[in-house]
Amino acid sequence: MTSPTPPKRRRPARRLLVALIVLVALVGVFFAVDAGLRSYAQNRIASEIDAGLPAGVSGDVDVVVGGASVIVQYLTGSFERVALTAPTLTVNDVPASVSIVATGVPTDTTQPVGHVAGTIDLDQAALNTLLQTALAEADADPAARNAELELGADQVTYTGELSVFGLPIGYEATATPSVTADSLVLTPTDARVTSGAGGLDLSGLLDLALGNEPISVCMAVYLPQGVTLTDVETTPERARITLESSTLTLTEQSLSTLGSCSTA
Repeated sequence: MTSPTPPKRRRPARRLLVALIVLVALVGVFFAVDAGLRSYAQNRIASEIDAGLPAGVSGDVDVVVGGASVIVQYLTGSFERVALTAPTLTVNDVPASVSIVATGVPTDTTQPVGHVAGTIDLDQAALNTLLQTALAEADADPAARNAELELGADQVTYTGELSVFGLPIGYEATATPSVTADSLVLTPTDARVTSGAGGLDLSGLLDLALGNEPISVCMAVYLPQGVTLTDVETTPERARITLESSTLTLTEQSLSTLGSCSTA
């Protein structure tokens, strides 16, 4: 009888299988380490920002590092995209919701971020607080200071009462919101008497008393130096101000050094 032929050895196939298993394991380890480093980077950036918040500013900042592998981004010296959100930030007791997206964020925090774009959402009560603060600091006419602002679709309405020849006159005025690089600007478009005039036409005196000059609310004093305003949009629920910067760094000194408004 002939002896049976021994089975062929499949060592190359087994080695390939082992190599594939090792490769999959290494890939798994890489992504696990990368995820851990991403979490560390997010926490580190959030800590840097929290430590650098100006006096009078409080709230939690959430950070999400986007883009490809954090390890690769770190080795290249910058993060592709970092999103910052602070839905309940408080600035001098004024609540605001802030959302920021920064691209080209260097690992060396002393270097400027490539580009920063974001939004600040203010509700009606917060905007009224800012408006009254701005009017008081500007020593505005008392007639303007007692105004109560109401948000609308791409316009604001403010109501109040002023005295004309000793007669209390209720009024309602509308204004269009816009921005300069450092301020929110409310430009009057119309005004009407709402009470106290009887049969008298006091619209001309009302225009004279309220004036046609825009009301300017300085926003730069609440923002790091180098951040500029680019647009504003209002709805009945909120005023959304957009901003940007290409000079901001994430150092404590930069974040705590606030801007100022021109006096011209």
